[in-house]
Amino acid sequence: MIPRLSLDEAVELLGFGPFQRRLLWLCGAVWAAVAQEVLLISFALPALRRDWNLSPAAAGSLATAIFLGMFAGAWFWGILSDRVGRRPVLVWTIVVNNVCALLSALAPNFTALVVLRALTGFGVGGTLPADYAIFAEYLPTGRRGRCLVILEGFWALGALAAAALAWAVVPRWGWRPLFALGALPGLLAIAVLRRVPESPRFLVLRDREEEARQVLARAARLNGKEYPKDQALARPEAPRARPRDLWRPRFARTTALLWLIWFGISLGYYGVFTWLPGILAERGLGFVGSYAYMMGITLAQVPGYISAAYFVERLGRRPTLALYLLGSGMFTLLFAVARAPWAFVLAAVGMSFFALGAWGALYAYTPEVYPTALRTTGMGAASAMTRIAGILAPSLGAMLLGVSIPVALGTFAGAYGLSGLAALALPYETRGQPLADAVGAEGQSR
Repeated sequence: MIPRLSLDEAVELLGFGPFQRRLLWLCGAVWAAVAQEVLLISFALPALRRDWNLSPAAAGSLATAIFLGMFAGAWFWGILSDRVGRRPVLVWTIVVNNVCALLSALAPNFTALVVLRALTGFGVGGTLPADYAIFAEYLPTGRRGRCLVILEGFWALGALAAAALAWAVVPRWGWRPLFALGALPGLLAIAVLRRVPESPRFLVLRDREEEARQVLARAARLNGKEYPKDQALARPEAPRARPRDLWRPRFARTTALLWLIWFGISLGYYGVFTWLPGILAERGLGFVGSYAYMMGITLAQVPGYISAAYFVERLGRRPTLALYLLGSGMFTLLFAVARAPWAFVLAAVGMSFFALGAWGALYAYTPEVYPTALRTTGMGAASAMTRIAGILAPSLGAMLLGVSIPVALGTFAGAYGLSGLAALALPYETRGQPLADAVGAEGQSR
């Protein structure tokens, strides 16, 4: 009798090649489209405030709406993805968020726009964990960390697209065409998702072994590998995971610290970047000039991701995450106290570089610490903390900016710093470790 292959052995047998590179581009296209959609509101806010005479509090509530939806979506879709599959959830969520995004361009009033942005966020909140999980579950151990950071790097491409689109559209035609054009990449992403296969790990855990073998055989052929199509796969013997398993003794400390990190990095990032075009304009760069400088600041995200992709494999996930979070806090403080235009633009570049590198390391680490049956539930729950922070950050930023820019930025720098300390306290290093499949499986090292 031929021994059954474990899921890790099956994925290692695929190697790394054209199949994973194609999957990276497909999942990355989804990731970039989501990033563009989330960040468009930051670029639309100055024009919206002018056209509808919005107070800072009203503008903050509009920026908050998408995160309210993302909070609900992260929990709902994350749990559903562990039950019905990663691929269908990807398709459903993209349909929801992009149809609502397109309708945002037609919003007749402030209330309608807030509701539509919340519904857009409901879809986005499920797209993120499902997209990441399906890519992670096809990666061999030696390439997983680097590839997950590269996937997160597509966020920078989406951010650049948002900045370029706003620069080209808003000064001439206003915010409505910005929302309409911003929804188109996501609608196109639905078509490319037809080529994304379901995760074999999910299929095996749902007793769909034959489908899993077929998917693995196709992937192996694309990579030029020989995969025994009739090779039996071992199904982990474990009870079905439930959300409360996140608080089992093995996961409790990790879950608590990850929730703190996700909350802190999001409070810092969205607190700063939601208001960054306005801050740059107030510091003398002007309405149109702030969009131009945002392009340069956003470009700094690309080397931030690339460097983090290198260090997560050389230094490990935990130290890289801590280093980049603390760097984010330091440059945010420098941005707060800088006075000369060259100084605060340079500080903003450093802030952008480290913040997005930290995001990359965090997205590489989080799916690795949870087993397959709990992976998107764990990712969804952790990312829900970002939605809570996202709900608070715009309104908190509006209130603190009313006091002073240094007070606001100092608060967000503190959020980065606290997250960096929490990263140092994480109990597991996942570099070089196989992905666990069963809830009770061991595998991570301290």
